[in-house]
Amino acid sequence: MDVPYIDLVAQHEPLKEEIQEAVGEVLEHGWFILGEEVSEFESRMEDYLDVPHAVGVGSGTDAIELALRMREIGEGDEVIVPSHTWISGVSAVSLAGATPAFVDIDPETMLMDPDDLEGALSERTAAVMPVHLNGFPANLDPIRDFCETHDLDLIEDCAQAIGTRYKGEPVGRTDIGCFSLHPLKVLSACGDAGFVTVRDDEEAETLRQLRNNGRETRSHFPHISDNSRLDTLHAAILLVKLRHLEDWIDKRREHAAHYREALGDYVTLPPEEREGDRSIYSMFVMRHPERDSIQDRLADEGIDAKIHYPTAVHQQEAFDHLEPRDLPATEQIVDRILSLPIYPELEDMQRDAVIETVIDAVESLET
Repeated sequence: MDVPYIDLVAQHEPLKEEIQEAVGEVLEHGWFILGEEVSEFESRMEDYLDVPHAVGVGSGTDAIELALRMREIGEGDEVIVPSHTWISGVSAVSLAGATPAFVDIDPETMLMDPDDLEGALSERTAAVMPVHLNGFPANLDPIRDFCETHDLDLIEDCAQAIGTRYKGEPVGRTDIGCFSLHPLKVLSACGDAGFVTVRDDEEAETLRQLRNNGRETRSHFPHISDNSRLDTLHAAILLVKLRHLEDWIDKRREHAAHYREALGDYVTLPPEEREGDRSIYSMFVMRHPERDSIQDRLADEGIDAKIHYPTAVHQQEAFDHLEPRDLPATEQIVDRILSLPIYPELEDMQRDAVIETVIDAVESLET
């Protein structure tokens, strides 16, 4: 049975008429840059996440870079980041002119280890950027306490976590939240897109200027900046999809519950949710020391499983220039992780085929 890792065609098929109508309305009014749909989407995000301001930008990477620039974090500054993450968030730190300072992960949660923050602290540290990887919330309370103690900015990388909750509250509302709307995300545009959440009115206005060539008015530019605007067409499509977001999250969580019940005796499962937390399971990441063999067996059966991510960021050539740091949990976990298909349109019999194949693969390894 063929089981793709994700099926965007299946996602869009039932929404086709709604999306075509929304796109048609944009074509009729012709306001392709910062049209009214952008403002409406930003407003909907503010309500959904319970934040004062959501500012649409061109991508999740841009969201982080612009947030750093808004806080004037750049050359000479360091930003503490986990190395077990997608590279774009760390790259955004460098693109803003700052230097990433890597910390290890908690081996249980696979997220930033608050106990390792002190080891990365220096007189140049300006911010800490936890990543809510795989749709799981990072342990924000001790990270927030650390930031308050050392007077550091807290920038949440929420690229994979729209709808994720920490102790009952949406992630991204503590200080600054940076979200991606890439096509592979739980809520996705039909191309690159993202947004930033902030609590301060002046900072929101600065972000709006930074995303638009540094422009305050048509003839006044207080900043030098690039273009990073959320396209009106993307916003129109996102408004259609937003109506289905909670249903999609529920379906992902349903698939995850079945995986958990069936696979707990065979592989290491994603972490259990803490009281008040909610994972959106943007990815379902199991672990096993013979990960490659299991992935090969799945592939033989037509099942596409991915590795997120096989190489830690600090091991990438692009960051060879940074001072090395010992990250044992990170370096162990990248050899064991495997992401199973968990998209909402995954049919029950496809999910069951994934479960059966994983079990067969593990049992064959033990004989």
